[in-house]
Amino acid sequence: FTLRQQLQTTRQELSHALYQHDAACRVIARLTKEVTAAREALATLKPQAGLIVPQTVPSAQPKRAGTGEAMDLGELAGMTPEIIQKLQDKATVLTTERKKRGKTVPEELVKPEELSKYRQVASHVGLHSASIPGILALDLCPSDTNKILTGGADKNVIVFDKSSEQILATLKGHSKKVTSVVFHPSQELVFSASPDATIRIWSVPNASCVQVVRAHEGSVTGLSLHATGDYLLSSSDDQYWAFSDIQTGRVLTKVTDESSGCALTCAQFHPDGLIFGTGTMDSQIKIWDLKERTNVANFPGHSGPITSIAFSENGYYLATAADDSSVKLWDLRKLKNFKTLQLDNNFEVKSLIFDQSGTYLALGGTDVQIYICKQWTEILHFTEHSGLTTGVAFGHHAKF
Repeated sequence: FTLRQQLQTTRQELSHALYQHDAACRVIARLTKEVTAAREALATLKPQAGLIVPQTVPSAQPKRAGTGEAMDLGELAGMTPEIIQKLQDKATVLTTERKKRGKTVPEELVKPEELSKYRQVASHVGLHSASIPGILALDLCPSDTNKILTGGADKNVIVFDKSSEQILATLKGHSKKVTSVVFHPSQELVFSASPDATIRIWSVPNASCVQVVRAHEGSVTGLSLHATGDYLLSSSDDQYWAFSDIQTGRVLTKVTDESSGCALTCAQFHPDGLIFGTGTMDSQIKIWDLKERTNVANFPGHSGPITSIAFSENGYYLATAADDSSVKLWDLRKLKNFKTLQLDNNFEVKSLIFDQSGTYLALGGTDVQIYICKQWTEILHFTEHSGLTTGVAFGHHAKF
């Protein structure tokens, strides 16, 4: 009888131990998966020694934003665990998709020899005010590249259809020039930013403003939409970057690097959305971890304000431009500048973009130039614009 009791007790202990072991294995597997995904999404970025912990504005319980209602600067909703999980899940999916694609490029992608023969086929004038001329920002609709979005010195945002040559919407509301514009990839929304310190979210069918996001106290200098399509990244000369919810207009978090005390000039998400880059007035490029809201790497080397940054869809190349007539290419895996495109003296670069396959890099400024990646040789050069080119974009598969 005693032996039976001991056997029963031993079985219970063994069962309990096996249950604990199984639970521990599941936890370890989940943590391992999260760590692996984070490492991949961060492109193996390692926090650099001596980096100062940035300052985050404390969160407060926000009021509900109504249609077109501006948010007060102090009303930060904070980064909830649910939001962080959504960011992580999206990054995991995108990283997996990139691995599946590998280094193959789409068969439909225009070949370098074809692209090198491109010539201007159209010129559209009159989109913005003739008395206050100048298009300062440009974007193409990812789902319909016939649709072009522009921001003007006349304070207006224009949605233009290049196939019908018709203006689809004229969006008015900014009190100063419009310097950044972004299309939503799947909703009929567009975003704009201005030195009037606001970000506006517009409904294209209604030609109306549905949200005003007041994330900054100074000029908004950069705008980037997260891969989820739910959040906006913005930068400002108030030295802060902000992360905002497009549905509610709420500012979720707002961070500055007090060690530099310098205005931000641009901001761009990495394709996976867990890290992003900002450029500064004092020639620094800073890489940030969004979930931790920390500065994880700095890329020095430019002189003069950073004018544009662009991540390649391959996930590990970053292109940067500054007022030093150069474009630098960085490898995010090695945290190194591996190539510098030295342009003519006094050449200004205002816009950088990789095509969706990561095969070509376009830069706009004094002229428009297109380079083939890996060789980093120029294959096309446009000089048709009489003024500075302020925006460049590729069509689907670089067809234009």
